Amino acid sequence: GGMFVQSMKFVDRHNGNRKNISVIGQESKPETWRLCKMNLAIRGIAHNLGEKNASTFDDDQHKDKKVDFIMANPPFNLRNWWTETEIAKDPRFKSFSKAVPPVANANYAWILHMLSKLDVNHGIAGFLLANGALNADGSELTIRSKLLEDDRIEAIIVLPRDMFYTTDISVTLWIMNMNKKARTVNGR
Repeated sequence: GGMFVQSMKFVDRHNGNRKNISVIGQESKPETWRLCKMNLAIRGIAHNLGEKNASTFDDDQHKDKKVDFIMANPPFNLRNWWTETEIAKDPRFKSFSKAVPPVANANYAWILHMLSKLDVNHGIAGFLLANGALNADGSELTIRSKLLEDDRIEAIIVLPRDMFYTTDISVTLWIMNMNKKARTVNGR
């Protein structure tokens, strides 16, 4: 929940309205799920982390939920995240392009999962991925091409090495936008 706590501090520093924000998420590790719930609760941050800890791929706790904003730092290059049969059946993956994310790497599964959660009129997502996602080929190249053709990518920013204590690799910050047309959002 640290990222959410820091986000709320940002809102507070900029005189935003805390009541307009609630955290919706999911965590597969029971210890992390409980710590996150506690961290958010003691700070008075509204949240819904699902009824239980569960993998968002296996047991989506927010199946029909659409959101305005997503911030995520999914596990990089997650292997054997699901079976090919399950991937092929899931509408989050089969409805976007003719390609589905490979079982060997979940990076593009995370992207398509987030895309499926964004409000189609104005949803925006910001998330981190390993740099390798930029030059992946095969089905990932097909998905990346479709994201660009559909004008969903606002920006991809390559960040320097050693920004995270758990890894020294350089990562990319992706900004995905469902509607890049000029408009007013929250008075801006």
